[in-house]
Amino acid sequence: MRGSTRIEAKRQRRREGREAGRRRGPVLTEAEFLARRESVDRAMLVRSAPGRVQIAVMEDDVLVEHYVAGGQAPSLIGNVYLGRVQNVLPSMEAAFVDIGRGRNAVLYAGEVNWRAAGMADQPKRIELALSPGDPVLVQVTKDPSGHKGARLTSQVALPGRYVVYVPQGAMTGISRKLPEQERTRLKRLLREILPEDAGVIVRTAAEGATAEQLGRDVERLCAQWEEITRAAAIANPPTVLYSEPDLAIKVVRDIFNEDVGRLVVAGAATWQVIADYVAAVAPDLADRVTSWTGARDIFAEHRVDEQIAKALDRRVYLPSGGSLVIDRTEAMTVIDVNTGRFTGKGGTLEETVTRNNLEAAEEIVRQLRLRDIGGIIVIDFIDMVLESNRDLVLRRLVECLGRDRTKHQVAEVTSLGLVQMTRKRIGQGLLETFSEPCATCSGRGVRISLEPATPVPNPASLPRPLPAVTTNGQPGDPAAGDRGDSTGEDLDAEDLDAEDLDGEDLDGEDLDGEDLDGEDLDGEDEEDDLDEDEDEDDDAGLDEDEDDEDDDEDDDEDDGLDEDEAAGGESRRGWLRVGRRTR
Repeated sequence: MRGSTRIEAKRQRRREGREAGRRRGPVLTEAEFLARRESVDRAMLVRSAPGRVQIAVMEDDVLVEHYVAGGQAPSLIGNVYLGRVQNVLPSMEAAFVDIGRGRNAVLYAGEVNWRAAGMADQPKRIELALSPGDPVLVQVTKDPSGHKGARLTSQVALPGRYVVYVPQGAMTGISRKLPEQERTRLKRLLREILPEDAGVIVRTAAEGATAEQLGRDVERLCAQWEEITRAAAIANPPTVLYSEPDLAIKVVRDIFNEDVGRLVVAGAATWQVIADYVAAVAPDLADRVTSWTGARDIFAEHRVDEQIAKALDRRVYLPSGGSLVIDRTEAMTVIDVNTGRFTGKGGTLEETVTRNNLEAAEEIVRQLRLRDIGGIIVIDFIDMVLESNRDLVLRRLVECLGRDRTKHQVAEVTSLGLVQMTRKRIGQGLLETFSEPCATCSGRGVRISLEPATPVPNPASLPRPLPAVTTNGQPGDPAAGDRGDSTGEDLDAEDLDAEDLDGEDLDGEDLDGEDLDGEDLDGEDEEDDLDEDEDEDDDAGLDEDEDDEDDDEDDDEDDGLDEDEAAGGESRRGWLRVGRRTR
């Protein structure tokens, strides 16, 4: 392979994406996509406090996005710097650049502007374009996180109200969230407005914009780029050439459009700044900006703080009784779907599981947006037998993602019932904003000791006191070990630990077929499999033959016996089965 591995990988992903799009029909039509996007009541709430500004995006009075500025390091995304190359690593196809922010930022070969470097017709090798000590004009695309520095690109893009101006690019793109007829109209207008040596990316907010509005936006961005180039000619690296506006203006510029019904601002100074900006760039939306005059706090009135607190939990409860468990790792985020208390209302197990998965799909998209989860995301929906139900859940997931303005990609349901997707994350997540790592465990949640740890039992899992059982008509004495054992053997406390007889097994409600030698009691074990304390996602996809083959092994595991005890403890297991039937 010649040239850059990263550039070739990017090309290959684009080719595979186009081929997959040709082979597979659209998940939903354009009309359905737009109807889903526009079928909600959107509102933006801004709360200004000393040293902090918070912005909440509401859909049908439910919090879906949250932004905060103040109390943390300001975001560097969008800032343009004249940096100095510190080191070039050809084997990593990357260069480390000093931008004056302490930690060096990284510029990968796939983000180098080869036209500006004069290497349009040469092999794309980063060591040929950059050398240590060279000044380079870069823009931040991702904030530093953890031990990783900021991500850079030398393909500068200046965002505006309706378009993103790419001064050194020749490509014109239009948001896929716009209908095809509107895309055609905007392309025709841009041919007359756009300079020949520049490109633009049309934003979703440009829907319905006139030629005059687009032209004014492009002219302002062209003048802004000229100021950057003049400053770069006389500046000494590293230095900042352009900084993004504060959070309030930035969010209003990117989100506030025709789809937002109202923008309510609490705080006189912030309201004046936002009102002046909207009146200048979007006067048709000025009447939707209002000042909060209520006696209570604006976030308390709309229960925003309460919803933020719930979004910081690991478990998310669904309205019908199901739940989501969201775990984050270094490589990906894993979301597990559980039925919990939701057992359906008649019908079959397949109908119950499908309804729970459909409800979970909507809540998953909301949590992704609210928590700003990015990277690789794996969703473990409950197994569904029918292919039509799997397509229905995937369709609902894609429909809800139509409201997410962040770039994302959803793959098909795998053979294991998993949905794999990616989502671009550019800023800090909700958890990082409102938390800090534990000084003791460094965020792992456990304390490490060189001595073996003594397990602390969970009070909820301790066995309940066993009732006295009569033997030959005489009451037995539990203290003396006489428990009415049908085999005549005494059982001590080790035989009745929390694994053998937990609180659920004693009340007789959660006895499934596996506890009784694989024999079904009355066909109700399908509903028992949906208990929220047991993860039975995989069991829904097993056929009857596989169930029968694993009965013997399941009996040993359920009774808390290891392999050695299972070989010679038939009488003990028999007592457990008889005792459970008796109770």
